[in-house]
Amino acid sequence: MPPTTDHKPTDHRSTDHHSAGHDSTGLLTAEALDAAAPALAGLLIDAVRAGASVGFPADLTDEAATAWWRARVDAVAAGALSVPPAGPAGAPLGTVSLALEQYPNGAHRAEIGKLLVHSTARRRGLGRTLLALAERAAAERGRTLLLLDTETDSDAELLYRSSGWTALGTVPGYAADPAGTLRPSTFFYKHLDAAEHPGTSDAAATTTAAGTSTAAAARPS
Repeated sequence: MPPTTDHKPTDHRSTDHHSAGHDSTGLLTAEALDAAAPALAGLLIDAVRAGASVGFPADLTDEAATAWWRARVDAVAAGALSVPPAGPAGAPLGTVSLALEQYPNGAHRAEIGKLLVHSTARRRGLGRTLLALAERAAAERGRTLLLLDTETDSDAELLYRSSGWTALGTVPGYAADPAGTLRPSTFFYKHLDAAEHPGTSDAAATTTAAGTSTAAAARPS
């Protein structure tokens, strides 16, 4: 569930897509994700301490957060998960995850999760930048339907509503916050317009044709 983010104008200077460990589109490679896991764990813990409902309790440790990120290395290596970071490799200011549906009949869709912006970098448009990066990465992989959920009435919800996402509905008591209190979550979807992402039609055909190649991979969360 994407939590701590912002809804201010985008500041593209906050991202760095040209350092070692990134692929040609600025996404972390599997090896880079493994190396960056401790730093990304800091982002996760920062979000939890801020009260964000991101799947973890208030007593989340560095070890558990690092292990969570490293458990996703295989999914990145298999092409089932994409993780674009923002900021220096040793101290990222934000990140987001794009999980590609692995079943052949869902080769057109993906799910966005773990949109995290460090508490020291909020209100600068970084959340909007990361969301746009995830949407572009999805389009480049031939995904035309995106899904996500977030805590109702959170800053993240305002970001999604102002970024062209459509609310499906709200589920009461869907997930617990770090204190253990059940909170409602709002589910969103967005259809990507091919006109906004030129050059993605070939990627769509390639992704559809290869839809069964990674269907056995575990669905990342």
